[in-house]
Amino acid sequence: MIWRGAALAVLFWVLGFAVFMMSLGQPLEARTTDAIVVLTGGPGRIDRGIALLEEKAARRMLISGVDPDVRPGELAAEYQADRALFDCCIDLGQEAVDTRSNADEAAAWVRGHGYASVRLVTSDWHMPRAHLELAHALGNDIELLGDPVPTRPRLRTLFAEYHKYLIRRAALLIRFD
Repeated sequence: MIWRGAALAVLFWVLGFAVFMMSLGQPLEARTTDAIVVLTGGPGRIDRGIALLEEKAARRMLISGVDPDVRPGELAAEYQADRALFDCCIDLGQEAVDTRSNADEAAAWVRGHGYASVRLVTSDWHMPRAHLELAHALGNDIELLGDPVPTRPRLRTLFAEYHKYLIRRAALLIRFD
């Protein structure tokens, strides 16, 4: 009986991992939202957000998790973006230190601007958990679309992220915020 239970648990874990892998998704096609939220921490994320903003896919963008010592001009130079774009349309969130605090920082920013739709930009392997966190922080009244940046993560990264996702999902299910 114990072996059956263990085998069933392993089967659910494997199936869950397969669903997790399929949920990594592809970049979002042409779609306009009120705002873009980019989570720092991986290559291509800020580049993707800037490109979307330049394409007028949104009115404004938050880059969450920026080091407190970084200034807009430094980021504009690093990403070869027009400084005027940073002055008018890009905010730097400098309070967040992890995915959960990214979600809190972004949700406060979204509500403060009164936005109704948001495009979340992060790495594909990070999207399921980041989307879960931001959706939880925003609630049901704001449309949240994931726009993952394609990567080539190691299997070890995927396993670690899958377990973080499972733990956070369980915590939210038992209402442990």
